[in-house]
Amino acid sequence: MTDALTARQTQILKCIIDEYIETAEPVGSDVLEKKHGLGVSSATIRNEMATLTNLKYLKQPHTSAGRVPTPRAMKFYVDQLMEEKQMSLAEEVKAKEEVWDSRDDIEDLIEEATNSLAARTDSLAVAALDDGRSWHAGLANVFQSPEFADLGVCSSVFSLLEEETRIIDLFFKRLMGDSSVEVIFGEELGWDELEPVGVVATRFKVRNRLGALGIVGPVRLKYQTVIPIIRYYGKLIQEVAK
Repeated sequence: MTDALTARQTQILKCIIDEYIETAEPVGSDVLEKKHGLGVSSATIRNEMATLTNLKYLKQPHTSAGRVPTPRAMKFYVDQLMEEKQMSLAEEVKAKEEVWDSRDDIEDLIEEATNSLAARTDSLAVAALDDGRSWHAGLANVFQSPEFADLGVCSSVFSLLEEETRIIDLFFKRLMGDSSVEVIFGEELGWDELEPVGVVATRFKVRNRLGALGIVGPVRLKYQTVIPIIRYYGKLIQEVAK
């Protein structure tokens, strides 16, 4: 449901999300007017932002006059507004080469795919099998995002990685597996300590086992790049492990 957003509201929402993904800062009407050529006044933009806030697409941090997108807005962005940036053929070949030598051992293959995904996305990559085994790579990448300057958030992410039962719960119960790539947020999960966190994941079946692979990062992940990469890695694991 989009509550029948007008074309102008949709345009403003997309500009806010693009700006937020780029800067990690709440977005104000002045920035939108100056940078995005919307063709309307700051007052009109403010009114539309107020409407989008009432519709639960935006929220206002207590310390700022600007707005940030909610999980609802980010889902709308992913589903309706963004254009995916597909991997090049050269990138696909390189990814395949990185995991090829591990194809005979499922656990080694998933470990190598996790390492490769973390390096390719500059993110924290996490994988799991439904029997409880899990992997992660790229922990240092967490510190590149200002959202994780909060030690409480960092501590919660590290705790999540150490609790395999929560990883299994996340990948195989909270994520429904009804699309090739899914996006879910800490705020939706009810995990207050992980509210600034987003998870993008895919599931795969390999030799009669169910697995999942994804990345954990800030809500403002570069979804247009990350989603096709994760989709490819999920298919890659299934393909080379036959």
